[in-house]
Amino acid sequence: PGQFEYAKGGTIYLDEIAELPPALQAKLLHVLQDFRFARVGGHGLIEVDARVIAATNRDLEHALARGEFREDLYYRLNVVELRIPPLRERREEIPRLASWFLARFNNQYGRQKQISPETLARLAEHAWSGNVRELENIVRRMVVLADGEQAFEALVTRGQIGHDAAPRPALIVTESLREIARRGAREAERQALAEVLERVRWNRAEASRILKVSYKTLLHKIAECELVSPSRRVVQDFNPSRTVRHAT
Repeated sequence: PGQFEYAKGGTIYLDEIAELPPALQAKLLHVLQDFRFARVGGHGLIEVDARVIAATNRDLEHALARGEFREDLYYRLNVVELRIPPLRERREEIPRLASWFLARFNNQYGRQKQISPETLARLAEHAWSGNVRELENIVRRMVVLADGEQAFEALVTRGQIGHDAAPRPALIVTESLREIARRGAREAERQALAEVLERVRWNRAEASRILKVSYKTLLHKIAECELVSPSRRVVQDFNPSRTVRHAT
């Protein structure tokens, strides 16, 4: 039996849904639309009776604009959306998560390790670019290694883990915050529009569908961003043999 059969009457969890190849996206869409599927090599249809929870750490709307995720599958899945902030935005949960991982790995490896308050404080200061998986890996290392906490402190000392990245040099700002935000938004909009148009080979109808704007709005944005179709770009002819005369 497949995963949907095992999940009958329950819940199936689809992690990293944004990484699903296009061919599998189409198959999943059919299952979610028809609530049934056929096994590979099978003849009969099997009814699906399961709640589907899908997760991703990517921006699916951005993936839609880039043509990496099916729009119809996105709307089929996006019934109730829950956003879980990254670990660096909920540092108050780090001690509880670390304690849970510690108990789990102590039981798994037959150890009785403890995490000192000083190390917990260090964990709370970490940038956590790898999110909860990084915390899990660090706690596992502390349990598995005989000198786990000392190894963790050594990594902190060498700068491999620890505080957030070093601060950037100070910038000289001459614009207001509102002007900076507007300029950044315009630049981001222009870049996204250019990428979509290039990907669909300047098929404006397709671009307006991907960007979820009317055709008229798309044309206005193209003009506003001063984007020009490759077929309309004028390449100036330069003839090296041409004689250039200077007026005297």
